Amino acid sequence: MPFGIGVKAGMEKPVRIALDAMGGDFGPSVVVPGADLFLQRHPEVRFLMFGDSAKVSPLLAAHPRLAAATTFRHTEVSVGMADKPSQALRSGRRHSSMWMTVEAVRSDMADCAVSAGNTGALMAMSKICLRTMSQIDRPALAAIWPTLRGRSVVLDVGATIGADAQHYVDLAIMGAAMASSLFGLERPTVGLLNVGVEEVKGIEEVKAASRLLQAIDAPQLDYRGFVEGDDIGRGTVDVVVTEGFTGNIALKTAEGTAKQIAAYLRQALSRNFATKLGALIARSAFTDLRAKLSPREISGAVLLGLDGVVIKGHGGIDADGFSGAIEIAYGMVRRGLLEKIRNMMSLANEPVAAVLEIAGDAEEEVERKADPA
Repeated sequence: MPFGIGVKAGMEKPVRIALDAMGGDFGPSVVVPGADLFLQRHPEVRFLMFGDSAKVSPLLAAHPRLAAATTFRHTEVSVGMADKPSQALRSGRRHSSMWMTVEAVRSDMADCAVSAGNTGALMAMSKICLRTMSQIDRPALAAIWPTLRGRSVVLDVGATIGADAQHYVDLAIMGAAMASSLFGLERPTVGLLNVGVEEVKGIEEVKAASRLLQAIDAPQLDYRGFVEGDDIGRGTVDVVVTEGFTGNIALKTAEGTAKQIAAYLRQALSRNFATKLGALIARSAFTDLRAKLSPREISGAVLLGLDGVVIKGHGGIDADGFSGAIEIAYGMVRRGLLEKIRNMMSLANEPVAAVLEIAGDAEEEVERKADPA
């Protein structure tokens, strides 16, 4: 089911979406037809597209419906997929298609931005251009994960390395707001990724975060405690929270395992006539499997914690995948992601502060008794 389903198009003003036409492995050859596919589902949307006119204009001319719904701006610079974030900032700040796509959100020319370009550069430019929300210290990259139950949100999958207890709580709140916006859930379930479900297991920061989340008892999220790695694919909870180092390893491991299994399956089904016949008989089952792993469903990650909606499409996606990344952005805007995060953060701040104050007083008391002088 496309993410935009359930949002009544036409009841509000059209969503304005800024697109980095030069981002990703294939640039305009994917971005332009992907936007056109999305426009078939949401004809009221308007695009603001940035890129090299020589490469983009001929493609827009071949898609007249999209051209009519798009304002195009030529840019001289594009950020390479292999560029370091610092290099991209030096050469592309205020000039590149990526920067200007994000800048369109800051200047209120667009409601959201979508780029399949360099992840590190996009995060760096978005953080500088949009800045983080007032209650968020560090942004996060949230992925949509296919599970046995449907879909879950997993964060952080690579934006920042390491986390203290407060950052884990921020991730939980942002992830719950995203799940609420994306899946239409009133009270998403949340779990902290750990090496075991027992309270005594794990590093101290994760255990401290668990105590904080238990103390918050927020009406907008249902904290279920620790979850393990195999719980991600099971869909045990709607939101899985971890820090960027562990989350990125989990994401890359899952992607690699999926490709490995697909390769094994192709080899097994093409071994002889009998296996080929079996594949033909089971064709409907394989069609269902492909639908569950459709690029439209999993091809975009959300940069959470910024004062604006920015979606990162996978660099190697095709037109259908890029269409799916735009769909995520559209759903985030229509369902008020930023406002949900702000509301949930404000409701959680008071109980978190109270718990931290009690913990600080207890620590001071221990230190006082240990050193009465």
